[in-house]
Amino acid sequence: MPSSDRSAHRRVILEAWRKAQEGEVLNALDAQIVAVIHQHPEYHALLDDPAAAFSDTYPPDGPNPFLHLGLHLAILDQLSIDQPPGIRSLYQRLLGCFGDTHQVEHRIMDCLAELLWQAQRQGTQPDNSLYLDCIRRLVK
Repeated sequence: MPSSDRSAHRRVILEAWRKAQEGEVLNALDAQIVAVIHQHPEYHALLDDPAAAFSDTYPPDGPNPFLHLGLHLAILDQLSIDQPPGIRSLYQRLLGCFGDTHQVEHRIMDCLAELLWQAQRQGTQPDNSLYLDCIRRLVK
């Protein structure tokens, strides 16, 4: 995603969704965002109402649709460039175990969310080795 600013992040997601709903041409990022949104019909009503989407605040311990979609996108980006190195092969191993890309992304997402939360809490950079270790533990 182009920004860590919450409003900018929401704007990118909402604009991609609007373009798709209106049949406009999507760039590569928009298409990826829309594909992730399609996997989450529970968010469609929220995304159809940009005013509500911008006004909603989400508690740190509760569900946040924009964070959830952003984590999906982060994982897809990591897989596309194999960064951190080895994530792509771990993803393939998980896919062999679970057979469903969306389920695998959700499992990796738990590791990524924990990694980011710990780094933020400790004021440190995320530790890729801890992230990959978490993902390795998911492989049956």
